[in-house]
Formats: sequence, structure tokens, C-alpha cells
Amino acid sequence: MYQKILLPTDGSEHTEKALEHALDIAAEYGAELHALYVVNTSALPSPDVDFRDEFVTTGESIGRKAVDAVASRAEKEGIETVTELAQGAPSKEILEYVRDNDIDLIVMGTHGRAGLRHVLLGSVAERVVRHTEVPVMLVRMQQGGAERS
Repeated sequence: MYQKILLPTDGSEHTEKALEHALDIAAEYGAELHALYVVNTSALPSPDVDFRDEFVTTGESIGRKAVDAVASRAEKEGIETVTELAQGAPSKEILEYVRDNDIDLIVMGTHGRAGLRHVLLGSVAERVVRHTEVPVMLVRMQQGGAERS
């Protein structure tokens, strides 16, 4: 049923919880796990080229560690992995990656924000769910653990 699973990662605890689910599903179906980190360059406040270059370099360093951690964990479980870094608006880059790589399932963590905080900050997960044609599993953080929604 699933041949390629995408785990967008930001290297946080939310990703760790989602990774557990992605690994289980990948193992069950013999699927390839794709780990994607997006350096969010969509709202850089400064047109300063040096600032942008430093921001991207730092973001890519953080991203490389995040996707490598996913790959290392998956490889210990015998799951084939693909890692990728991208730049731009996270939801847009995730959706583009899904289309370009024939992804069958997206597994991602969500902060579970609600109310005004959600409206002000928006939600990458929500935008992905609204605009993708493939199934999405959201793993929501709760006090004391993850809850599937």
C-alpha cells in the first residue's frame, strides 16, 4: 500500500514522536522513508545578502543533523532512507516534494496549537493536509506524550 513515506522534520521532539509511527509503517509495508528539512526562507526580514547566506547556512547545518538523525534511526531498523534539504515556505516545499517524489503517505508532528495562537502562527501541518492528495498522519504532542489525530 505504501512505498514511499515522507517525514518532514524540524529536529524537534514532535518529529521524534512522528518518526516512531513512520518507522512502524515503513517496516510493515517495506516502504522507503524520506526525511525532509525545509529552511524557512519565506519570511526573511532582511534583504541583506550576507544575512540571508548566514541564515541559510545555519539552517542547512541544523537540517542536515535533523535528516541524518532520521536516516540513522531508520537504517538501524533496516529501512531504506532518502534525505533532502529544501529552502522556502515549509508547507509549499513539502507539497512540492510529495508531488516530485511520488510520496504515498506523509507522517508529521504537529504542535497542536489552538485558538488565537494557531490563527497568528498558522500551521504547516494544516496547510499540508488541506492541499495534498495523499494521506497524512498527524502525530500531535500532548502533555505526557503523542496522540494521533
